[in-house]
Amino acid sequence: MAVLLRKTETKGKTEALEVVESARETVWAAPSFVADLFLGQFRSALLFPYPEQDPEDRCIGDAFCAKVAAFLKANLDADEVDRTGDLPKSVIDGLVQLGCFGMKIPKEYGGLGFSQTNYDRAIALIASHCASTAVWLSAHQSIGVPQPLKLFGTPEQKQKYLPKLAAGAISAFALTEPDVGSDPAKMTTMATPVDNGAAYLLNGEKLWCTNGPVADYLVVVARTPSIVEHGREKKQLTAFIVEKTMPGFEIVRRCDFMGIRGIQNALIRLTNVRVPKENVLWGPGLGLKLALTTLNTGRLTLPASCIGGAKRCLEICRRWANERVQWGQPIGRHEAIGVRLARMAANTFAMEAVTWYACALVDRGGADIRLEAAMAKMFSSEALWELVNDAMQIKGGRGYETAQSLKARGESPDPIERIMRDSRINTIFEGSSEIMRLFIAREALDPHLKVAGELFNPKAPLAVRLQSAWRMLKFYARWYPRQWFYNPRARTPGVPWALRGHLRFVRRASHRLARAIVHAMGRYGPGLERRQMVLWRAVDIGTDLFAMSAAVSRSARMLSRHPGDSTPQMLADHFCREARRRIRANFRQFFSATDRRAVKAASRFLDGDMAWLEEGIVR
Repeated sequence: MAVLLRKTETKGKTEALEVVESARETVWAAPSFVADLFLGQFRSALLFPYPEQDPEDRCIGDAFCAKVAAFLKANLDADEVDRTGDLPKSVIDGLVQLGCFGMKIPKEYGGLGFSQTNYDRAIALIASHCASTAVWLSAHQSIGVPQPLKLFGTPEQKQKYLPKLAAGAISAFALTEPDVGSDPAKMTTMATPVDNGAAYLLNGEKLWCTNGPVADYLVVVARTPSIVEHGREKKQLTAFIVEKTMPGFEIVRRCDFMGIRGIQNALIRLTNVRVPKENVLWGPGLGLKLALTTLNTGRLTLPASCIGGAKRCLEICRRWANERVQWGQPIGRHEAIGVRLARMAANTFAMEAVTWYACALVDRGGADIRLEAAMAKMFSSEALWELVNDAMQIKGGRGYETAQSLKARGESPDPIERIMRDSRINTIFEGSSEIMRLFIAREALDPHLKVAGELFNPKAPLAVRLQSAWRMLKFYARWYPRQWFYNPRARTPGVPWALRGHLRFVRRASHRLARAIVHAMGRYGPGLERRQMVLWRAVDIGTDLFAMSAAVSRSARMLSRHPGDSTPQMLADHFCREARRRIRANFRQFFSATDRRAVKAASRFLDGDMAWLEEGIVR
C-alpha cells in the first residue's frame, strides 16, 4: 500500500508540474532587473534613475484621488461596513458614477483608461479607508473580466462586455475549487463540448470567488477534453466568460471571513451551464496561462492596498506616539517605541519603492514584470503584517479594542484592530507567500535549467544528457568566473555618497547569491525542488536586494528633486541596514542542517508520535 501511495503521489506531482510548466511563459524576451540579480548581474540602467510618473498623468491621478477621497469621507463608514458585512448600495452607485469600476477599462469602451500607476494609487487611497471596498474594485478589474478581456479578448467580446463593465456591471474570477488551490492539475470542473462544438456544458464548483454573489459576469476556468501530445495525455484548462443569468448558475453560500468582512465571496455551483463557444477567452487549453498572465499585473493592486494600510497605521501611530505620555515623555521618544516607528516608516518607503517601480514598468512597457510583481506582492504583504503588529503594540489596549468601542468611550476611533484583521489575508490570496516563493525560485532557476536541466533528467536519452553536459561546461566556464572576479567599486551615477555602500553590498551579494544557487543545484541535483527552505532563502535574499536597490533609487530621485529634504535618504539607509542584516543571516543558514531535522520532527508529529502534546485540551 505504501509503495502504491508513493507511486500515486509521484504521478500526481509529475502531472501537476507538467500542467503548470505548460502554462508558464518560457521566454524572457524583455529585460528584468530581478531576473538579472539572480544571475549575478546588477543592471543599474534598468532601475536608475528611478522612473517618475508622467506629470500630465499624475495630474489626472491627483484629481481623481481627490474626488474619491472626498466621496469616501462623506459617504462611507468603514467600521459600519465591517460590522454589518455589507457595502451600501448608495456607495456602490457613487463609485460607479465616479468611474471606479472602469478605471482600467479603455476609454473607447466607456472606461477611464487609467495607467497602472494611477489605478494603483486609487486602490491604495481606498484601501487606507476601507480594505473591503478596495477588494471589490480590485477583484472586479484586476483579475475579473476586464483585465483578461483586455489582454486576450476578441473585438466582439470586448465590444459586448467592456462597456457594461465600465458602466457598473460587476465581474469576478473563478479558479479555486474546494479541493483545488495551487494544484490546477486536480481541477474537476468540466466543460464538455456539445452541439458539435457550438457550446460547452460546465459542471463543477468554485470556491472563494470574490465578488461571486454580486457578479454579473465571471471568468470561469474549467477542464476541456484532453489532447494527446507525443503519445501522452495532456490536460486542457480553458477560460470562459459566464453570465449569472445562464441557467444552472447557482450561488451556494456566501463565505464569511476574519477580515475584509464587507466583501462578497462565494461558493459557486455550475450545473449544466451552457456557454457558447464565442465565450471562450483566448482559446482552448489556454485557461491557466491566461490566469497566470493576468496575475502578473493584476496582483500589483495588492501591494498598493498594503501601502494604503501601512500609511494609515503610520498616521495613527505618529499621532498617538506624540500624544501618549509615559514616564515623563511621549512614548515615541522612548527607544523601544522609536525603533518600531523607524522600522514602520522605512518599510513603508521600501514598499512604495518596489510597487511604484513595478507599476512604472507596466506603464512604460518593454519589460518583463513577472518577478518584480511577484516580489512586490510578497514583500509588501509580509511587510504590512509586521507593520500592523508594531502598530498594535504601540497602541496597546487601544489597538486591540474595536473602533466602535473606542468611539463609544469618547476616544479616537483608530481602527488598528480592523486593519490587523483585514491585512492578514494579504499573505494568502492571489498567491500565498509560499507559492510566491516557489514561483520566484522557479523563474530564478530557469536560465540554469535551460542550460543543464536535461543533465539531471534520468528519463532523458544518454545523447541528450551528454549534449546538456557539454552545453553546461561551455556556459559555466564563462559565467562562473565572473561571479568571483568583477569590479566591486563600480558606481551608479546620481546616488548620494551615503547610499553608495548599500549598492556595493547589493552587487557583491548578487554575485554571492548566483554562486549559491549553482552550488545548490550541484549539491542537490533534481532533489533541489524538495529543498524548499534553501530555495526560500535564495528568494528572500533576492527580494531584499531588489527592495534595497529600489529604495536607494527612489531616494536618489527624490533627493535630486528636493535637495534640502534628507528624510528619503534616511529612510532608505535605515531600510538597507535592516535588509543587510537579514541577507547575511540567510547566507549563513543557506544550507542549514536544521531543515532536515525539522522535516523529520514534522513527520513524527504527523504520524501521531507527539500526540501527547495535545493532552489537556477540550476536544
